[in-house]
Amino acid sequence: MEFLGYFGGVFEPIALMLLFAGTVGGLILGATPGLSPTMAVALLIPFTFHLSPTQGLILLGAAYTSTVAGGAVSAILLKIPGAPANIATALDGNEMAKRGEGARALHLSFLASGVGGVIGVLLLIFLTPVLAQWALKFGPSHLFWIAILGVTVIGSLDSKSFVKGLLSGCIGLWLSTIGTDDIMGADRFIFVDALSGGITIIPALIGLFAIPQVLDMFAKGRVSAVIDTVHVPRYKFLDSLKELIRSFRALSIGTVIGSIIGLIPGVGGQIAGLVAYDQARNFSPQKDKFGTGHSEGVIAAESANNAMVGPSLVPLLTLSIPGSPTAAVLLGGLLIHGIFPGSDIFDKHPEVVWTFINSMLLGQILMVIFGIYTAAWAARIAKAPIPILAAGVLVLALFGSYSVGQSMGDVQIMLVLGIGMYILEKFGFSAAPLVLGLILGPIAGDYFNNGSMIAAAQDGPWVYFFTGPLNIVLIVMVVASIAYSFWTNMLRASFAKSPLEGASK
Repeated sequence: MEFLGYFGGVFEPIALMLLFAGTVGGLILGATPGLSPTMAVALLIPFTFHLSPTQGLILLGAAYTSTVAGGAVSAILLKIPGAPANIATALDGNEMAKRGEGARALHLSFLASGVGGVIGVLLLIFLTPVLAQWALKFGPSHLFWIAILGVTVIGSLDSKSFVKGLLSGCIGLWLSTIGTDDIMGADRFIFVDALSGGITIIPALIGLFAIPQVLDMFAKGRVSAVIDTVHVPRYKFLDSLKELIRSFRALSIGTVIGSIIGLIPGVGGQIAGLVAYDQARNFSPQKDKFGTGHSEGVIAAESANNAMVGPSLVPLLTLSIPGSPTAAVLLGGLLIHGIFPGSDIFDKHPEVVWTFINSMLLGQILMVIFGIYTAAWAARIAKAPIPILAAGVLVLALFGSYSVGQSMGDVQIMLVLGIGMYILEKFGFSAAPLVLGLILGPIAGDYFNNGSMIAAAQDGPWVYFFTGPLNIVLIVMVVASIAYSFWTNMLRASFAKSPLEGASK
């Protein structure tokens, strides 16, 4: 209970002001397409140079927490994920917004983020030494199988057709190979100079989700609003809280999966929401409602996104191994102030580390309060006239794509992918499996290459990748996930045919 002795540091005037500023600023940055949590934290690091280590980490930690949750705003209202972590949130959240339930979806997303985030930080507080040792057991072979496990959900992710879902995922996997191979140094599919650095995830994410929306808006012409605004119900906090409690299964699945994925170094928090969404659907008796505006989809995705924040700092603080890209940026913030993470950081700098962790716990609560308070106002975005909304989204898309690398090549890639996705959507293909393939392709490829080099110096790839208890468990999970996807697809097809057969008789 040592952390309780350092709670007072969070309530010092400057520290509390920084916590408020980081939370509010993070929500705004997170809601801006293209400004991912990693970029938001990186942009704030220069502002910490003249702050004490504790104050600087409080600002960065608050921004990290609230930016992850803030990405749900644009995902729900505009179907443009603020960051890769919010892809799954857009699947059901945007459908709810189209029905005039944007405020309800935002309430549930912030509440689920708060619950998942608090549990994740509590894991960081109480289980850091144990979890750090467990995380060390994951080598390249295990991380490769975890990435493959993520690939197995591609076929059933936001697609009415299993085959089209797989094809979309394969397109994403192919796009992830474009660029220069870091291991072999070979150029792959570089047709124009803009592709020499590969396809960066943020421009691709914006293009695949935002541009089809913009083109669809322009195609509709001068319609007064995106949704029917004759009657938009108001949702109270207690109503949303009761619904969250009723959705305990989805909340639990999201929190557990987010915590596990956040803990494993290098897996990347961007897949936590997608995996949690898929598993929540698998265990739900209302599978068919997912993707049509089902609140459990939003709850599972957002609870996972914030549950991974706390555990992602476990390997960072104890082993100097970041659990996510944003945690890697936070590592830079620690080193700037002369603090070197390691097993003895809690002994050498307890006032810095415990105050920082306590501020993240309080930051989760503040994030929920500010998010709920602004949800009704934010939901009005969906009522804007279509021409104005389309123009605003297009400006944000151009700004977000260019800001990643200050390169017009990224803007060109964003536009080409967006137009291509707009055409594919007309044939029933979905953007979510494609993005998942784009994200997991480099992860699986890098760990396979690293594992192959290690295997060459040991007993060979077969022994390295297919033996050992942890490898076997992960392989069984991969096979089970594939089998379950085929099984549910066959059931769905049989249910779809049975009414027609009955009618024909």
